[in-house]
Amino acid sequence: MKVCDCASLLNAKVLVESESLSEDLMIACGSDLMSDVMAFSSDDSQIMITGLVNPQTIRTAEMLDVKVIIFVRGKVPDETMQEMAREKGIGLMSSPLSMFTCCGLLYQAGLRGKEAAL
Repeated sequence: MKVCDCASLLNAKVLVESESLSEDLMIACGSDLMSDVMAFSSDDSQIMITGLVNPQTIRTAEMLDVKVIIFVRGKVPDETMQEMAREKGIGLMSSPLSMFTCCGLLYQAGLRGKEAAL
């Protein structure tokens, strides 16, 4: 699934464009806890779905090579966060949908998560 397809599927507004808009995504992770996102990181191209709107979200995405962050429930990061994402090459989107709905739609469209190693 391409990043631009995610935007359309989730009725998301692109806040920060990046080169990754035409890339294929393989893995998605949805969480408001950045420690959980870090525990489920993957080497595959990934997308982060979260309602957490603070600079730590961008820092976590950078560490894990996340291509795009989708903020749920209509949340929009401030201009400082948007500029930080631009500098790091991370795309940002905002969807009016809940995290549950976003994850369900992406899963239904073929995007998968990475299971935790127990």
